[in-house]
Amino acid sequence: MGESERYIDRRVKRMTLGEDNNALIALISINAVGLVTLGLIRLIYLLVDSSSIAFSSEILPWFVLPAKISALAKVPYTIITYMFVHTQIIAAFTNMLWLWAFGSILQDMAGNRKLIPIYLYGGVAGALVFIASNYAIPPLRLFIDNTSLVGANASIMAVAIATTTFAPDHRIFRMVNGGIPVWILTVLFVIIDFAGIGTGAPAFHLAHLAGGLAGFFYVVSLRRGHDAGAWMIRFYDWFLDLCNPDKRILTPQKTREKIFYKTGNKKPFEKHAIITQQRIDDILDKINQKGYNLLSEEEKNILKKASESDFL
Repeated sequence: MGESERYIDRRVKRMTLGEDNNALIALISINAVGLVTLGLIRLIYLLVDSSSIAFSSEILPWFVLPAKISALAKVPYTIITYMFVHTQIIAAFTNMLWLWAFGSILQDMAGNRKLIPIYLYGGVAGALVFIASNYAIPPLRLFIDNTSLVGANASIMAVAIATTTFAPDHRIFRMVNGGIPVWILTVLFVIIDFAGIGTGAPAFHLAHLAGGLAGFFYVVSLRRGHDAGAWMIRFYDWFLDLCNPDKRILTPQKTREKIFYKTGNKKPFEKHAIITQQRIDDILDKINQKGYNLLSEEEKNILKKASESDFL
């Protein structure tokens, strides 16, 4: 077990379901709103004696991603909306279960603010590959006018692969022989996802694979020091500040300002971090937002000493 997993086992502050700015709950909520909205519209169509064909031809094109570029040009925003809507309750429910399973692990390992960028990058990558596949594979061109992509599968595949890449040895259900590695859960998800597509839809297979690759490369880039989703977070913060100009922008206190000094017989200006509950709480908050891997060596040592001294 690595230091990061040891920390997760003993940490006292976790992202809870009711906590503000919980990215996982936000994604699940948006998907639920999309499902309920389309369900209500479909119900209205049925109540006025319209057929389901009318609903599929008049309403769905405003939300799902068309395979044909000329159709996409009329509703370009569907490259985003398609990944938040479902047309079947069972598909939506199972997708949200998978999103919760992988998203909760990713939140703990990489921080709360990585989840939404990975979800969006996976969805966009899946959309682009889906469109390209329908043009590049000759048999698919015959049906391109009536082909569309809907559902969060590509986005969830990105979250699943990102989680596995970030912590492949992280274990779940630890009461069962020490736990099951998360990569086994990912393999199971991939098998179920591809089995649900069927054999006659290569464009959908490729779209989901593209989503997974987006999640993989996001984590690889993050490990190299580049956060591909940082601009999304900056835009989100800017937008919130724009909507609330009276909001006071707080600058996090620098780590060095929270260091206490012991002189004694030590060299002048030699600094020693004193382990306090406030210090630990600050580090836990940083992990919650940015992830364990982005802690400094000093902060990791503080957590290690705190766990050894039963501070956590």
